Amino acid sequence: MHGKPPIDSHADLVRDAKPKSTRLVDVASDLFHGTEHFIYIALGVLLSATVLIALAGSGRLLWDEMQDWASTDAILELIDRLLIVLMLIEILYTVRVSMQTGTLRSEPFLVVGLIACIRRILVVSLKTSDVTQSAKWTPQSADLFHAAMTELGVIAGLIVVLVGAILCIRKFGRD
Repeated sequence: MHGKPPIDSHADLVRDAKPKSTRLVDVASDLFHGTEHFIYIALGVLLSATVLIALAGSGRLLWDEMQDWASTDAILELIDRLLIVLMLIEILYTVRVSMQTGTLRSEPFLVVGLIACIRRILVVSLKTSDVTQSAKWTPQSADLFHAAMTELGVIAGLIVVLVGAILCIRKFGRD
């Protein structure tokens, strides 16, 4: 075959389809690119500070609650905070990768959603575990339990969808 070689990537397609730019377009593009990087840096700094504050708060909570390990409330709150830290770290990773590659990937957001679902399952499960005791069973607690089980079912379905989406992205390599 004669002529141009086949297009290997999206970047080749964009490069080939790119019209001739003027100096004004080049300057504006560079300005927007610089602004985008500045915003990514500012976002990264704020997220890093938030992660450090949340982690310090988790350490403080652990230290304060070491005296009362019989309470599940302290354990629930500690796990809740640590999962928030994990979600923030994953978002920070997404910002870093977006800044390096210039593209926004969807997989890290799916992972954050998965962590959020797991966090919610833990919170709902621990909060409703007290309700299921026969001495505390009332019509109101039965309604609360039913609502919690419905929420857990919806979250379980969402987890299946998120995991399926992550597996598809990894298998087919499209993000």
